[in-house]
Amino acid sequence: MKAISYSGYGGPEVLEYGEVRDPKVGPDSVLVKVRAAAVNPVDWKCRQGYLDALLDPVFPVIPGWDVAGVVVKPGASAPEFAVGDEVIGYVREDFLSRGTFAEYVAAPVRTLAPKPRNLSFEEAAGLPLAGLTAYQVMVKALQVKDGDTVLVHAAAGGVGSLAVQLGRHAGARVIGTAGERNHDFLRELGAEPVTYGEGLVDRVRALAPEGVDAAFDTIGGDTLKASAELLATGGRLASITDGGVLGLGGQYCFVRPDAADLLRLTELAEQGVVTVHVDKTFPLERAADAHRLSEEGRTRGKIVVTVDGQD
Repeated sequence: MKAISYSGYGGPEVLEYGEVRDPKVGPDSVLVKVRAAAVNPVDWKCRQGYLDALLDPVFPVIPGWDVAGVVVKPGASAPEFAVGDEVIGYVREDFLSRGTFAEYVAAPVRTLAPKPRNLSFEEAAGLPLAGLTAYQVMVKALQVKDGDTVLVHAAAGGVGSLAVQLGRHAGARVIGTAGERNHDFLRELGAEPVTYGEGLVDRVRALAPEGVDAAFDTIGGDTLKASAELLATGGRLASITDGGVLGLGGQYCFVRPDAADLLRLTELAEQGVVTVHVDKTFPLERAADAHRLSEEGRTRGKIVVTVDGQD
């Protein structure tokens, strides 16, 4: 099959488009014909070797953890899905090798859920990793509830924009940090935008003088410290980027595949509670350009790689 792969760590130039061996389908997996795969910052961080201490690479590595596609072959003990089912998945294993930037991926059933019927394949591909991250932080870790005031950082990005929508659905007031060009986008999602950078604490305090009930850090460093400073008495703090949150009494969250959580996101998407904004799409052979754009850190919503829909 055709795929994107890399045989050693490095910049976007190490990504190669060409033939790789077809994936084998284990008993607890299904073979998925990939229609679209979203780009996430973790993809290029893995490619650069930043997660080498956590995940062993088995070269050549096919990058990508997000997928939307069609089941073409269920495994021997995978009755959950049948041929022709449209699915989404956060196809992460405990090593780097068999990713989703390919024509096909063998996906463990524990990583999959039905694709939202009202989303395109491109939109649906942007839901799993970002959506699970937002859901597991906002709903499970921070337990955001009606009446809360919540601070979400990088609120126009893939994770942040979904966190805003989940917070609003829970009945919370959401304050979101973003560059000024994304303020109208945040207002459309129901958030109150503030510009990040120097003076952030004062700008948030002007909106929430008594502090925020919960803060979702996606940046780390000084932003994490500012978030802790802005908490009201008894406020909750979570970070997906900086383990220093533990020393501040908060929770460090690393998203995990969870079929039940992903199914809940599919339900919320079909109810119109959450939507996925696709900033730009690239064909599979231009995945390196998609990585370059992601590394700029200015994406509104998601960047998606598309794969030819023909078998």
